[in-house]
Amino acid sequence: MHKRFFAMLTALVVASPVVASPFDVASAAPRAGRTDCRTAALADLQRLAPRGHAIYEAVTDKKQFLHWLTCDDVQLGLATGVHETVHLLTEERDAYLLIDGSAVRRPHEVSRFFAPKEIARKFDAQDAYVQTYLRPGGASSKDDFMYLLDELNAYSHDLNTAVSLVSLRRRDRDVDHRDGLAALMTFVMSYVDTAKKSQPATWQRLMQPEPRRVVQVLWKQAEGVLNSSCNIPRFGKNLGYIRFLSDSKNGEALSEVLGRAPVAPTECLTPTAPTASAAPAE
Repeated sequence: MHKRFFAMLTALVVASPVVASPFDVASAAPRAGRTDCRTAALADLQRLAPRGHAIYEAVTDKKQFLHWLTCDDVQLGLATGVHETVHLLTEERDAYLLIDGSAVRRPHEVSRFFAPKEIARKFDAQDAYVQTYLRPGGASSKDDFMYLLDELNAYSHDLNTAVSLVSLRRRDRDVDHRDGLAALMTFVMSYVDTAKKSQPATWQRLMQPEPRRVVQVLWKQAEGVLNSSCNIPRFGKNLGYIRFLSDSKNGEALSEVLGRAPVAPTECLTPTAPTASAAPAE
C-alpha cells in the first residue's frame, strides 16, 4: 500500500500523532546505504526546503520525523515527515506553526461549532480524503473544526515541502502531492458555506475576530502553496477538488470571512492534467 495512505491513517487515532507503520526506515529502506540515504535526504531538505527542515529541527525526538523517511521515494518521505511533525508540534505548542516560521494560537472556541462530518454527504463517500477526514471512524477533524484547520495547515507544509523538493521526484510515477491540500481547502470552503446557509450560531461565531483571523491566515497560506504547485505537471491525480475551488459560487461565504474573493487555482486545470474526478456529489 502507498505510504501516503498510511500517513492519512495517522489521523484515525487522534488528531495526528505518529503511529507505527510498516513503512518505517528499518523495513522499507534498502539494507545497504540506509544511513547514507537518510543523511543525504536531510541534507537535501536543508538545502532545498529550509522551511521544512526547520520543522525537523524543531521536534525534540528526531525519530518521530525519520519514521516516515524511506529511500524508495525521498521526496514523499520528507514531505510526509514534515506533515506529521507539524501535527506533533501543533499539539505541543497549542498553536498552528506557519510556513514563514510564525505561529497562531489554536482557537479552541471553534470546537463548539457544528461538526465537520455534517458536510460529508456533499462529497463522494468512497473518496479517501472524505473517508479519512469527514466520515465515521475517521480523524478528529470529522468532529472538530479546530482539527480540520490543523489538517489544512499540515497539508500546506506538506505540499510546500514537496514543491521545494521537486528535483528529487521519481520520474517513474505520478504523484498526488497536490490532492491532499486541495481536498482540505475544499472541506474548509464547504464548511464555511454550510455555516452561512444553515448553521447561524456557527456562522456568527466564525465571524468573530479571532476565529476569522485564524481562517484568514491559514487560508492565505494554503492558497499560496496550492497555486505555487500548478506549474508542476503530474503533481496531482484528481481534479475534482481543484474544480470545486475554482468555482466562484462555492467560495461566496468564504469571501465574507476573508474579506476578499478566494484565489482560484485555475492554473492547476491544465490540459495535460489527469482527468479523474472526486467532484462533490449533488
